[in-house]
Amino acid sequence: MVDTGYVPWRGRAHHGLRIPLRRVKACSCEQAALRTARETGGSLGSVWLRAVVQQSASSTLIGACIVPQSTVQSFADPWDFQASFKAAKALFAAPGKYQAKLTRIDMHQLWMHRAAISQPLVAQVAAPKDRTSIHFLADAYHPPIWQNGVELLPGVIVLCSPGAEHYCRTSTGVCWGSMSLTSSDLAVAGRALVDYELTASAVMQVIRPPPHLMSRLLNLHEAAGQLAATIPDNLAHPEVCRAMEHELVHVMVRCLTEGLTVGGDTPRPQRQLVMRRFEQFLEENPDRSVYMAELCAAIGVSGRTLRLRCEEHLGMGPSKYLWLRRMNIARRKLAMSDPTAAKVTTIALDCGFGELGRFAVAYRKLFGESPSTTLRAAHRRFGYNQRRHESADVRRTFVGTSSWPIQP
Repeated sequence: MVDTGYVPWRGRAHHGLRIPLRRVKACSCEQAALRTARETGGSLGSVWLRAVVQQSASSTLIGACIVPQSTVQSFADPWDFQASFKAAKALFAAPGKYQAKLTRIDMHQLWMHRAAISQPLVAQVAAPKDRTSIHFLADAYHPPIWQNGVELLPGVIVLCSPGAEHYCRTSTGVCWGSMSLTSSDLAVAGRALVDYELTASAVMQVIRPPPHLMSRLLNLHEAAGQLAATIPDNLAHPEVCRAMEHELVHVMVRCLTEGLTVGGDTPRPQRQLVMRRFEQFLEENPDRSVYMAELCAAIGVSGRTLRLRCEEHLGMGPSKYLWLRRMNIARRKLAMSDPTAAKVTTIALDCGFGELGRFAVAYRKLFGESPSTTLRAAHRRFGYNQRRHESADVRRTFVGTSSWPIQP
């Protein structure tokens, strides 16, 4: 780095990240970080955050510092999980006991999530509208998952622009992690750490960082989750939280800039519009059975076009997806009904299943129990619903819970 204080910006796209073709004057906080690194012999990454804090209490990177918060929750009910994690809307298609764990940590600028879900799923996920996010499989030996039809293996990260929507499907349970910064915070971190601004492209990018950086990211992410769950008071300490945040941001930026772009979406506005209309119609009819003819008419596309788009994004045709949705609606109604008043026959008919024998067989094969078993177990939810919510296994503001993770 030259002594003039100018920071060179790369003159070409770096692994899919948009990098302006120009030179800019390094801001005073970056100059301070560069000067301190040269004087002390330390790395720029070890001093950049302190330089920003010293520059101004209203720095772009740190801003008005909020009190770090975390939440660790365990779930035995998929609808409780979705109520807590509103960014995802999932359908489940496997027998067995449902278990999920969700860890959320909001640091000064960095937000991170860890989640483990015990069953396969098909989900629509929406990224925060004001934040650039990455997500990845949290286990180095995790089976692959599919996002918008792209196979994702351990060792890669997915970069999503603010407000991006995607579809995720798994063949087993899933353990994943995510991190996000506002676009301005990511840009400032890029300038301070690697001398150029980072901006996510409009489409999903799949990046494979060097193995040692990916391992470092997974270890730091897991360590933060463990602190929130087991020693929350330590993570609540401002300097501990700041140090953890710095390390996570540093390795995140290095993963994005030193990794290779190995895949991602190509701009397909018409295809994305079809899926957006598809989900919008289903959102407008959350508890009602929907059928193909009605759906195609509402979206304004042919059945063939809708089938191709659904197979690409969901891994199944629209008819199977709608059937799976109706089965999940039936399961939710059975689980949430008063068993002394509701009947399996009534709920099955309300969801469009006219042949009750076939419905019962398909239900057992899909969820591992009969519809009547789900209804009989509903008294635990119906009779003690309010008590369950008041005494749920939720630890807010740095209160820990059981060990991580739930193995899929």
